Amino acid sequence: MADTSYDEAMRRAVALAEQGRWQACPNPTVGAVLLRDGRIVAEGYHHAAGQPHAEIECLNDARAKGIDPRGATIVVTLEPCNHHGKTPPCSEALIEAGIARVVFGLRDPNPKAAGGLERLRDAGIDFVGPVLEQECRDLVADFLVWQTEQRPYIILKLAATLDGRISTRNRQRQQISNAASHHNVHLLRAGIGHCGGAVLIGGGTFRADNPALTARAVPADRQPLACILTSRLPQPAADFQLLRDRPQDTIFFVSPAACASTVAHALGEKGVRVFSVGPGVNGRPDFAALFKFLRQDLGCPYVLCEGGGKLGTSLLESGLVDEFLLHLSPRVLGDNEAAPLLQGRSPASMDEAIGLRVTDVRLCDGDVHLRLRPASQGAR
Repeated sequence: MADTSYDEAMRRAVALAEQGRWQACPNPTVGAVLLRDGRIVAEGYHHAAGQPHAEIECLNDARAKGIDPRGATIVVTLEPCNHHGKTPPCSEALIEAGIARVVFGLRDPNPKAAGGLERLRDAGIDFVGPVLEQECRDLVADFLVWQTEQRPYIILKLAATLDGRISTRNRQRQQISNAASHHNVHLLRAGIGHCGGAVLIGGGTFRADNPALTARAVPADRQPLACILTSRLPQPAADFQLLRDRPQDTIFFVSPAACASTVAHALGEKGVRVFSVGPGVNGRPDFAALFKFLRQDLGCPYVLCEGGGKLGTSLLESGLVDEFLLHLSPRVLGDNEAAPLLQGRSPASMDEAIGLRVTDVRLCDGDVHLRLRPASQGAR
């Protein structure tokens, strides 16, 4: 059974791991801290794919500070790896360093890397865990999807007023969240783009907002693909930012008939890609085929869905949202005719509601940012 006295150290390791988000892709984000007499004396996290793992970074930090790790305890969010990849096994490094105890948060889900705890046990090293297993599982939720499913990790991001409205009754499109929240969205897009991921919107959002779907005013070495799921293709000469400024990065997913149309062909001549998506269950598009295509054919590890409400609801109802980022503005419209955040369902009772769990709540210059995940693993 896990020792609750390690909770604080594990939370610090989780926070460290988050610093490697995006750069670690396609590896899991991992953090580690070294304890001596119950105090954190060294820290490390996995900075980027191909670079030393969190345990090695932590040991290097200790040595740089003149701290001998022999006899110390290391707390790590993920079981130390036990295989030769781009880097040597962390289990062997911990044995050589003389670590006395390993506290882990989650067993390694990758069968090629698992077995580190058994190797440590065989070397006489004590181990404790899992500690804060759910938090550590959420930390590598993207990696778990890549290991078990043939699709990208899907993030739904929406913004609304406190009463769950995304525009006024006349559908006037105005920015709901504040400048700080908007900046966070661009940082998120930059991370998605860095990994070769995509931003997905519905046709209504495309036509109403005329978005660029780029990371602006933040460092971005690569912009995300811009994907639009729609029933109606735009004319090639239409004045949309995506058609004008970045046709090579723009992809439309439409019905087989629309994909074979002359408009689709003309868009192709501009560099825009058009792919067909057949019908799926309950009248929804075949999301499984769409996301498999993005992952397998285009190499997208992440898809960020930014709207609209019908698309977001369909993804939630299909169990395809791995992470839901909801930005709430402290304003109230109080109008039943204003556009709702999510729509398209007709549940007869609360038993039919889509269940989610809140994993993070924080303020962003007055806005409230919620991070939600599926209520259980079975929700997928």
